[in-house]
Order: sequence, then C-alpha cells, then structure tokens
Amino acid sequence: MIDWNLAVQTGTRLLRPGPQVGHAEAREVVEQLRELSKLAQGHVREFTGMPGEEDPAPATIVDRPGWIRANVDGFRVVLEPLMEQMSERRGPGLLSGGAGGVVVQAVGSRVTGMQVGAILAYMAGRVLGQYELFLPPDPSGRAPTGRLTLVAPNIVHVEQELSVDTRDFRLWVCLHEETHRTQFTGVPWLREYVQDQMTRFLLASDLDPGMMLDRIRDAADAVMDAVRGGEGNLIDAIQSPEQREILDRLTAVMTLVEGHGDYVMDAVGPEVVPSVQQIRSRFQGRREGGTRLDKTIRRLLGIDLKMKQYAEGSRFVHRVVGEVGMTGFNKVWDSPESLPTHAEIKEPALWMDRVAGPRSLDAPPAAGEA
Repeated sequence: MIDWNLAVQTGTRLLRPGPQVGHAEAREVVEQLRELSKLAQGHVREFTGMPGEEDPAPATIVDRPGWIRANVDGFRVVLEPLMEQMSERRGPGLLSGGAGGVVVQAVGSRVTGMQVGAILAYMAGRVLGQYELFLPPDPSGRAPTGRLTLVAPNIVHVEQELSVDTRDFRLWVCLHEETHRTQFTGVPWLREYVQDQMTRFLLASDLDPGMMLDRIRDAADAVMDAVRGGEGNLIDAIQSPEQREILDRLTAVMTLVEGHGDYVMDAVGPEVVPSVQQIRSRFQGRREGGTRLDKTIRRLLGIDLKMKQYAEGSRFVHRVVGEVGMTGFNKVWDSPESLPTHAEIKEPALWMDRVAGPRSLDAPPAAGEA
C-alpha cells in the first residue's frame, strides 16, 4: 500500500534547509541536548512522583532527514502487519491478486509513498522532539520499549527565532519529552493500550467501494473547508462511524499525555528554567502564528487539533492537581478504566468524582485555608 523507500526519498528531497551552524557548534548542541535530557529525567521523576525507566538510554539526537527515516521505520512496524490483514479482507477485485491488481497496487503504493513523504517533509521542519513508541526489532533480541528523539536543527531554529536563552529553552523542551518517556515506561499498560486503539482504528476502515467513494468526497470537502478557513480536516473526513468512536478514546489519552507534558515543562519551576514564562509566552505566540498557507495546512492535517489537545490536556492536569494534588492526579495511570474520557477532560470534576475521590494530602490548600 505504501512505498516506504519513496516516502523517505520524497520527504528528504522536499525538506527545507535547517539553520546554518558550524561543525563545532553542532557538536556542542548535540552534547548539551544529551546532558539536558539526562538532567530533565530527574526533575520529571521528582516532580511527578512517577517511577519512569531505570537507567534510560541517552536521547537520540537527529537532523531532519534522520527524523523522517525514524518515523518511516516506526510506521512500518505498526502498519505493515495491519496492511496484510486488510489485504486478506478485501476479497476479489482490482485490489486483490492478478496482473491488474499488481499494477493498481504498484501505482497506488508509489502515490501514497509520495503523499506520506510530503507530509513528513512538512512535519520534519516543525517537530522539536518525540518519544518513539514503535521501533524496529533490536538486533540483540531485546524488545525495545521506545526511544527519546530530539531534532537538533529545529530546536536551534526556534530558539533563534524566539530570541530566548538557549540552555533554558533546550531544557524546557527536554522536560516535555522526558515526561513522555516517563509516562510510557512508568505506566506498564499505556503503550499496549495506545497500540491496541491504533490497531482497532486502522482495522475499522470501511473497504466497501461505495463507502470509500463517500470518504473521498468528504476529504475533498474538508480540503475546501480548510482553504476557506474552516475547521475541516482530513482525519475527520475519512473516518467510518466505528473509527470515530475509537478515535474519541485515542484522542482522549493523547490529550492527557500531551497536556501532562505541557503542564510539567512549565510547572517544574523557574528554579530549573529561570526564563520559563518568557519562553512559554513567545512559544505560544509562535504556535498561533504563521502564514495563511501554513495555517491552512495545519488545519488540513489536524495539527491545529493537536494544539488544542495541548491546551485542553494542560488545563485538565492543572485543575486536577490543584484540587486533589499530584497523588490524586496520578490515579489516572492506575488502569485503562481510570483514563479520562473526552467529556471528562473538558470537565475535570467528572473525572475527579469518578476516580480521584477526596482531596489528597499533597493538594494545595483551598481558598481560605491556612
């Protein structure tokens, strides 16, 4: 279904050049990011009270092409087994076996590969870091739990654009990404839960030709709506009803983990990142800015929805920690059943009534209390 090699080639070819730095400066950036990611580990564990991973590997520092290759590797790990299952369900037709099917699949895989490459090229210039959940098999035979990756040229580009303290900004970014590592290594079931929801979502694709035609029409409408400045996006347009239900659950958990990361990176405190308030103010302004074309692409790809996830999730965590303390909030990691629903993220009191219970001892004092 996807020509992965062509996706990498296309993405790499369409990449915008990063900031121009000398070899010595580039080495210094890489070394400092590795050091700060290790420093952030301790701050995140102490602040959140979560166990995290014992002796985690140092962060992997990549450039933009390296980020594209890493993500294609992750896509292949997740998608290729699912594509085989989907292919078995198709039955006879142009997309099945035979000479005609081979031709259609070959052409389709190249087109899809180019599309994936173009999207990755756009994203590769924006992503500062990520915790990669899905990795190729380890040659040593051990099952890797994940990998923390930082995109050095993007971090340098943003800190230059915002004119902020470089060490503070780099540590601030590391705090966010290390929070994700702590979430997925300190909560034993979380990675499997996310993967299961992703698998269910992809296998729920409607393969009926008539329904596929409707999805294509919906996607075209979403493109036009995004161009006009509306809220349309391709993710919503191509879903089946069953997928919408699954995506609600997946969106809820990703809103939680992203909002938790945003909350921690700001709340660790000015004693760790002295210029955190200035960084947050300027970074938020950058998130909301951009050209009209850039805003259209962000809406179309659902990136603006992700920005809303950061804000909604952060408000949820802030409210819950403020009322029941970090101990009460950490009940969110007890089991999949303790995760907030989409409605509970919008109204945290619903989740607290259902899961958190009475205020914890480490909750901040309520108004009027000594």
